[in-house]
Amino acid sequence: MKEQVNLENSLLQQWTGPYGGVPDFTKYNISDFKPAIEFAIQEKLDEIEAIASNIESPTFENTMTALELSGEKLNRIHAVYGIYRSNLSSPEFNLVDTEMSPKLAEISDKLYQNETLFARIDALYKSENKDLNAEQKRLLWVYYSDFVKEGAQLNKEDKAKVAKINQELAGLFTLFSQKLLAEENNQYLELKTEADFDGLPEEFKNAAIAEAKERKLNILGCIGNTRSSIEPFLTFSNQRNLREKAFDIFIKRGDNKNENDTNETLVSILKLRAEKAKILGFNNFAEWSLSDKMAKDPQKTLDLMESVWKPAVDKVKNDVAAMQEMVDGEGGDFKIQPWDYRFYAEKVRKAKYDLDQNEIKQYLQLENLRESMFWTAGELFDLGFKQLFDVPVYHEDVRVWEVNNKNTGEPIGLWYFDPYARIGKRSGAWMNSHRDQQKINGKILPIVSNNCNFIKGSSNEPTLISWDDATTLFHEFGHALHGLCSNVTYPTLSGTSVARDYVEFPSQLLEHWLATPEVLNKFALHYKTNEPLSQSLVERIEKAASFNEGFATVETISSSFVDMKLHLTTETINPHDFEKKVLAEINMPSEIVMRHRIPQFAHIFSSDGYAAGYYSYLWADVINADAYEAFLEADGPFDKVVSKRLYETVLSVGNTIDNETMYENFRGHAPQSDALMRARNFPIEN
Repeated sequence: MKEQVNLENSLLQQWTGPYGGVPDFTKYNISDFKPAIEFAIQEKLDEIEAIASNIESPTFENTMTALELSGEKLNRIHAVYGIYRSNLSSPEFNLVDTEMSPKLAEISDKLYQNETLFARIDALYKSENKDLNAEQKRLLWVYYSDFVKEGAQLNKEDKAKVAKINQELAGLFTLFSQKLLAEENNQYLELKTEADFDGLPEEFKNAAIAEAKERKLNILGCIGNTRSSIEPFLTFSNQRNLREKAFDIFIKRGDNKNENDTNETLVSILKLRAEKAKILGFNNFAEWSLSDKMAKDPQKTLDLMESVWKPAVDKVKNDVAAMQEMVDGEGGDFKIQPWDYRFYAEKVRKAKYDLDQNEIKQYLQLENLRESMFWTAGELFDLGFKQLFDVPVYHEDVRVWEVNNKNTGEPIGLWYFDPYARIGKRSGAWMNSHRDQQKINGKILPIVSNNCNFIKGSSNEPTLISWDDATTLFHEFGHALHGLCSNVTYPTLSGTSVARDYVEFPSQLLEHWLATPEVLNKFALHYKTNEPLSQSLVERIEKAASFNEGFATVETISSSFVDMKLHLTTETINPHDFEKKVLAEINMPSEIVMRHRIPQFAHIFSSDGYAAGYYSYLWADVINADAYEAFLEADGPFDKVVSKRLYETVLSVGNTIDNETMYENFRGHAPQSDALMRARNFPIEN
């Protein structure tokens, strides 16, 4: 049976071609997934059982290395499955996803709850391990810690309860994601008259017209219900009533009392998480989640949030006062509302700094910015990029580059780039690792992707993106570099496999290079004249660098507060009441909403990834701000000594070292939060 399936199912085949093989998207069919996943799951379970039942005494090679090499087919299939799930969603695929998600979760339970396997790991962990190198000891610690955290020491009855909860959660995560994607795909703002386009930049107007044509709508244009479409509309539209409508559909995603309402689903997720944490011996899910993070204690994260919250809110109050003064001066008889904030913040920016976001956007061509990221990576880390045209891709928008050492030409990995929004693609921006770097049996090159939702320019015009979108582009490329620069032996320790509250550090750090004069002067070229940004405009950008930091900080930290408090409670909640209560407790400014309201908070309800972990962006930003000062204390952003140290102590070492120690190896001291306050131009309390 295995031989027959292996021959017939394209997903079970080895990846072939250069670079150690690549996925062949020309051969895959959605109907292949179920039989391939079931076959590969059984194969991995057989491999696990063979390791566990080995009659020889446990050694690092016959246990740990064997585990690292197990499940090769399943890893390949899961990579392709994830691409379909995030980028090519469809009703046909969703049926498969709904059925397969619990089965994929089940394999983790069967791994962590295998008593004979854990006994082998436990014996190795508690032995002297004199013959193991530092990376091997770290791998053993990671496995042992993961097994214990997931319940390897529970009795059989409790193990069964945890396994059942994990499978139920997997199904609920899938259901939440599918509902949210349906809300985003099915909802849009109609633009019916020429007046509805008032204030919109020309290229954004053209994109709205193209969107309506693509959806086959008999209207002039439409604004899709994704952040990359809604936020520019809120920034530039002169039609206040339409801004309110756009804002309304965006913040009510998943909260419309229809078939795609997510509230019941997320409440079930929270209840199951609390139950699981209790079985595992923790007071709540937040304590369980943070047990292997840098922060360790939920209170530490709340303390950090509170230390930044007040100065951020004070900054917002000052900014709102300036906006309200402008509204009143224009004769507007209204108080600033959330759908007004971006519009009037942009007006204040123009008045205060003579800086127009739409003016900057004319210089931010997507392809030039991509080249600027390549150039930055070359200057900092000696990386080169060569576009490939013979690698199969899953959509015509996707392009592929070989990443190499520009001095030797030796390839270090592949980078896939999928920049544009489309139906069936989840919103936001992200990095994926389709294959982790490793060196157990020869050199296995990483394959990573960056995926965004930019609005594609018309056929004869370049795609222009906002400054915020350009920052996001650099951010996600930072994640990609973390995966590409990995130089470790074992895949479990590879690339971005670090603590959740450390993983955002390299990505947030890279954002700084967008604003450097070296990048702006070389790559920020006007899309019509090809002229670089004037020195005057560069200086205005620098002066306005911390403008609106209050808004961005409040928007993000409010979500972090709500996330943490959701997972500190063990009671059944009403999402609306809970959100309202927490925001009242922290004195949330009425002019701003959370970046992610509870019913659309995909970070914490599409998986356990960022659950009780959204604070990680702030935690990592403290590290990032402190790290960037290392460059400023030296010869500037492109200092060779500091960038070499960053590569050697952070980007290349994966999770082979304790993350706190890793940072101190780079910086020479623990992160200092004052650096974040300086970066955001907030007052530092003595």
